[in-house]
Amino acid sequence: MNKADCFHLGYIAKLHGFKGEVSLFLDVTNPSDYQTLDAVFIEINAQLIPFFIESIKLKNKGFAAVKFEGVDDETSARKLLRMQVFLPEQILPKLTGINFYDHEVVGFKVIDVTYGEVGILEAVIDFQVNPLIQIMNEDKEVLIPLREGLVQKIDRKNKVMHIDAPPGLIELYLG
Repeated sequence: MNKADCFHLGYIAKLHGFKGEVSLFLDVTNPSDYQTLDAVFIEINAQLIPFFIESIKLKNKGFAAVKFEGVDDETSARKLLRMQVFLPEQILPKLTGINFYDHEVVGFKVIDVTYGEVGILEAVIDFQVNPLIQIMNEDKEVLIPLREGLVQKIDRKNKVMHIDAPPGLIELYLG
Protein backbone atom coordinates (compact mmCIF):
# COMPACT_ATOMS: atom_id res chain seq x y z
CA MET A 1 0.00 0.00 0.00
CA ASN A 2 1.29 3.44 -0.95
CA LYS A 3 1.24 6.05 1.83
CA ALA A 4 0.00 8.70 -0.63
CA ASP A 5 -3.21 6.65 -1.03
CA CYS A 6 -3.84 6.54 2.72
CA PHE A 7 -4.91 8.82 5.53
CA HIS A 8 -3.43 9.01 9.00
CA LEU A 9 -5.70 7.26 11.50
CA GLY A 10 -3.60 7.61 14.65
CA TYR A 11 -0.70 5.97 16.45
CA ILE A 12 0.06 3.17 18.90
CA ALA A 13 0.28 5.09 22.19
CA LYS A 14 1.05 2.44 24.81
CA LEU A 15 0.67 -1.15 25.87
CA HIS A 16 -2.71 -2.30 27.11
CA GLY A 17 -2.23 -5.29 29.36
CA PHE A 18 0.28 -8.12 29.01
CA LYS A 19 -1.18 -10.28 26.24
CA GLY A 20 -0.24 -8.19 23.21
CA GLU A 21 -3.00 -5.59 23.33
CA VAL A 22 -2.08 -2.00 22.57
CA SER A 23 -3.76 1.35 23.08
CA LEU A 24 -4.37 3.00 19.72
CA PHE A 25 -4.98 6.75 19.72
CA LEU A 26 -7.52 7.50 16.99
CA ASP A 27 -6.62 10.99 15.74
CA VAL A 28 -10.01 11.48 14.09
CA THR A 29 -13.15 13.53 14.71
CA ASN A 30 -15.42 10.54 15.45
CA PRO A 31 -13.51 7.55 16.86
CA SER A 32 -16.74 5.51 16.95
CA ASP A 33 -16.71 5.47 13.12
CA TYR A 34 -13.74 3.08 13.36
CA GLN A 35 -14.94 0.58 15.98
CA THR A 36 -15.58 -2.13 13.38
CA LEU A 37 -12.20 -2.08 11.63
CA ASP A 38 -10.82 -5.44 10.61
CA ALA A 39 -7.37 -4.27 9.48
CA VAL A 40 -5.04 -1.26 9.47
CA PHE A 41 -1.63 -0.39 8.02
CA ILE A 42 1.19 0.33 10.46
CA GLU A 43 4.23 2.25 9.23
CA ILE A 44 7.36 0.26 10.05
CA ASN A 45 10.70 1.31 8.56
CA ALA A 46 8.94 3.62 6.06
CA GLN A 47 6.75 0.73 4.80
CA LEU A 48 3.01 0.31 5.38
CA ILE A 49 2.48 -3.18 6.77
CA PRO A 50 -1.04 -4.66 7.07
CA PHE A 51 -2.15 -5.81 10.52
CA PHE A 52 -5.42 -7.68 11.03
CA ILE A 53 -7.49 -6.80 14.06
CA GLU A 54 -8.66 -9.57 16.38
CA SER A 55 -10.59 -7.19 18.65
CA ILE A 56 -11.08 -3.47 19.16
CA LYS A 57 -12.75 -1.78 22.13
CA LEU A 58 -13.25 1.99 22.26
CA LYS A 59 -12.05 3.68 25.43
CA ASN A 60 -12.13 7.32 26.55
CA LYS A 61 -10.75 10.38 24.75
CA GLY A 62 -10.12 8.78 21.36
CA PHE A 63 -8.27 5.69 22.58
CA ALA A 64 -9.09 2.11 21.65
CA ALA A 65 -7.73 -1.14 23.09
CA VAL A 66 -6.67 -3.18 20.06
CA LYS A 67 -5.56 -6.79 19.76
CA PHE A 68 -3.77 -7.56 16.49
CA GLU A 69 -3.54 -11.08 15.07
CA GLY A 70 -0.09 -12.54 15.70
CA VAL A 71 0.80 -10.01 18.41
CA ASP A 72 0.37 -12.22 21.46
CA ASP A 73 2.79 -10.93 24.06
CA GLU A 74 4.20 -7.77 25.57
CA THR A 75 7.49 -8.05 23.67
CA SER A 76 5.74 -8.16 20.27
CA ALA A 77 3.39 -5.34 21.22
CA ARG A 78 6.25 -3.16 22.50
CA LYS A 79 7.78 -3.16 18.99
CA LEU A 80 4.66 -1.31 17.74
CA LEU A 81 4.82 1.54 20.26
CA ARG A 82 4.74 5.04 18.74
CA MET A 83 4.17 3.60 15.26
CA GLN A 84 1.83 5.56 12.96
CA VAL A 85 -1.37 3.88 11.78
CA PHE A 86 -3.03 4.43 8.39
CA LEU A 87 -6.11 3.41 6.41
CA PRO A 88 -6.70 3.54 2.65
CA GLU A 89 -8.51 6.72 1.55
CA GLN A 90 -10.82 4.61 -0.60
CA ILE A 91 -12.69 3.34 2.48
CA LEU A 92 -13.89 6.85 3.26
CA PRO A 93 -17.25 7.81 1.77
CA LYS A 94 -16.97 10.75 -0.63
CA LEU A 95 -18.10 14.01 0.95
CA THR A 96 -19.80 16.79 -0.96
CA GLY A 97 -20.70 20.43 -0.41
CA ILE A 98 -18.93 22.07 2.52
CA ASN A 99 -18.27 18.78 4.33
CA PHE A 100 -14.66 17.61 4.18
CA TYR A 101 -12.06 15.35 5.74
CA ASP A 102 -9.23 17.23 7.42
CA HIS A 103 -6.55 15.66 5.21
CA GLU A 104 -8.58 16.30 2.05
CA VAL A 105 -8.27 20.11 2.13
CA VAL A 106 -4.56 20.41 2.92
CA GLY A 107 -2.97 22.38 0.08
CA PHE A 108 -6.20 24.15 -0.89
CA LYS A 109 -6.09 27.88 -1.64
CA VAL A 110 -8.20 29.78 0.93
CA ILE A 111 -10.25 32.79 -0.18
CA ASP A 112 -12.13 34.94 2.33
CA VAL A 113 -15.37 36.74 1.38
CA THR A 114 -14.02 40.09 2.63
CA TYR A 115 -10.22 39.82 2.59
CA GLY A 116 -9.75 37.88 -0.65
CA GLU A 117 -6.95 35.33 -1.08
CA VAL A 118 -5.57 34.44 2.36
CA GLY A 119 -3.05 31.73 1.50
CA ILE A 120 -2.65 27.94 1.39
CA LEU A 121 -4.30 25.68 3.95
CA GLU A 122 -1.49 23.83 5.73
CA ALA A 123 -3.44 21.83 8.33
CA VAL A 124 -6.65 21.39 10.22
CA ILE A 125 -5.69 21.49 13.89
CA ASP A 126 -8.29 19.34 15.58
CA PHE A 127 -8.40 20.79 19.11
CA GLN A 128 -11.43 19.30 20.89
CA VAL A 129 -12.72 22.64 22.17
CA ASN A 130 -11.68 24.93 19.32
CA PRO A 131 -10.59 23.33 16.03
CA LEU A 132 -8.58 25.64 13.77
CA ILE A 133 -7.51 25.87 10.17
CA GLN A 134 -3.87 26.82 9.69
CA ILE A 135 -3.18 28.89 6.60
CA MET A 136 0.24 30.00 5.40
CA ASN A 137 0.64 33.29 3.54
CA GLU A 138 4.30 33.27 2.46
CA ASP A 139 6.05 33.16 5.87
CA LYS A 140 3.06 34.28 7.96
CA GLU A 141 0.72 31.88 9.72
CA VAL A 142 -3.03 32.57 9.98
CA LEU A 143 -5.15 30.57 12.44
CA ILE A 144 -8.93 30.71 12.05
CA PRO A 145 -11.42 28.90 14.31
CA LEU A 146 -13.25 26.23 12.34
CA ARG A 147 -16.68 27.23 13.55
CA GLU A 148 -20.04 26.57 11.95
CA GLY A 149 -20.60 28.96 9.05
CA LEU A 150 -16.90 29.58 8.37
CA VAL A 151 -16.67 27.42 5.24
CA GLN A 152 -18.91 28.83 2.51
CA LYS A 153 -17.90 26.66 -0.45
CA ILE A 154 -15.36 24.00 -1.35
CA ASP A 155 -14.22 23.70 -4.96
CA ARG A 156 -12.56 20.28 -4.94
CA LYS A 157 -11.74 20.36 -8.66
CA ASN A 158 -9.71 23.59 -8.38
CA LYS A 159 -8.62 22.99 -4.75
CA VAL A 160 -10.13 26.19 -3.34
CA MET A 161 -11.90 26.75 -0.02
CA HIS A 162 -14.08 29.85 0.30
CA ILE A 163 -14.54 31.12 3.87
CA ASP A 164 -16.22 33.93 5.79
CA ALA A 165 -13.79 34.70 8.62
CA PRO A 166 -14.75 36.86 11.60
CA PRO A 167 -14.30 40.56 10.74
CA GLY A 168 -10.74 41.80 11.26
CA LEU A 169 -9.23 38.41 12.17
CA ILE A 170 -7.19 37.91 9.00
CA GLU A 171 -5.98 41.52 9.15
CA LEU A 172 -4.59 40.86 12.67
CA TYR A 173 -2.25 38.30 11.12
CA LEU A 174 -1.48 39.86 7.76
CA GLY A 175 -1.89 43.59 8.40
